[in-house]
Amino acid sequence: MMKYTIEGGHPLKGTVVASGNKNSALPCIAAVLLTDEPVLLKNIPEIADVKVLFTILEKMGSTVTHKGPGEYLIKPNLNTHEVPFDLAAKLRASILLIGSILPRMGKVVLSPPGGDVIGRRRLDTHFLAFESLGAHVEVDGVFTITANKLVGTEMFLDEASVTATENAIMSAALSEGTTVIANAASEPHIQDLCHMINAMGGKITGIGSNMLTIAGVKKLHGCEFEIGSDFMEVGSFIGLAAACKSEIQIDRADPSHLHMCKIAFAKLGISWETSGNSILVRANQSMRIKSDWGEAIPVIDDAPWPGFPADLTSIMVVTATQCEGTIIIHEKMYESRLFFTDKLNSMGARIILCDPHRAVISGVSRLHGAELSSPDVRAGMAMVIAALAATGESVISNVYQIERGYQNLAERLTTLGAKIKRFEE
Repeated sequence: MMKYTIEGGHPLKGTVVASGNKNSALPCIAAVLLTDEPVLLKNIPEIADVKVLFTILEKMGSTVTHKGPGEYLIKPNLNTHEVPFDLAAKLRASILLIGSILPRMGKVVLSPPGGDVIGRRRLDTHFLAFESLGAHVEVDGVFTITANKLVGTEMFLDEASVTATENAIMSAALSEGTTVIANAASEPHIQDLCHMINAMGGKITGIGSNMLTIAGVKKLHGCEFEIGSDFMEVGSFIGLAAACKSEIQIDRADPSHLHMCKIAFAKLGISWETSGNSILVRANQSMRIKSDWGEAIPVIDDAPWPGFPADLTSIMVVTATQCEGTIIIHEKMYESRLFFTDKLNSMGARIILCDPHRAVISGVSRLHGAELSSPDVRAGMAMVIAALAATGESVISNVYQIERGYQNLAERLTTLGAKIKRFEE
């Protein structure tokens, strides 16, 4: 098991380059299976989840060649409709393979997907979407989805699920006729997937909205596609800079994706400067929580795009501990995501977990080192930020969970001056 030891209390300074978007890379890798021609993907983050998904593709018959930093050439091939159960259980994104394999093979067998332990993550919307296109779904310990023919239709998703939208998009791209997806999720990673499929010869319109129209085609061809930057990682580094009272420049930050993040961080008294595709977070932030009108306690809550992203609520919690004042973080989507706050309290934070979805944070808290274990990607990164802002030494175990979403994290933090060591127990 890999661990981090972190000596906190040291200011950071320097430049970090945002990685490719993890949540774009995974569906785009799955979408490669929509064709039998080579696909070159660029700006793919070198993270554990990507490696697992590439291994799944190879086990099912595809060839994956690492051409250079972030570049992979995939020669897709399918010699089975059964996704390796042991690998699927490691990866939430394995569910996306249904959307790309079903229209090619007519059948997919998949074990329940793995991923973060952050509460119930329902799959009903996926199955309803496949059934709308004419597929038959059986759930008996494993998922078996079959379809003699997929036919375009009008569907209204019962929730704006990101992965369900992605699954519906992929299968609809090779369906007969036209599909209209209403109440579709519209995050930047979904936009990336749509643009990639269009580069393969697909016909998707309404990209960036919650109403997608997909004219099915008989065949898709290979392409070259570059993934966008990871705004979750950018938001994490903003929180890191602020919590550690440090000056950090983030290149390839794509500020166009940070509008709601800017509003949320402003509630904590945190801002940044924009220059082209880079942002600069300065060390002299006010770090004073701004009350709502009437001196009411402010709230940061998550919502579907373009609302505040759920994956950054953990980062906002730890950042708020270093700000003066009181704020409520309301995580509406996952009932276990905020359970890591007890670990921050063990470090000296003052957080009241009101219920599984709401936490009240009062700052400024003087954090001290502690022994911690990462329960999921984003909570793990929040613990890293807490450890770097704290006095003394912290040890974080189960860092595999963190490295599922953050590329070469220890190495990149070291270049900023962090005292962090990665070791195997």
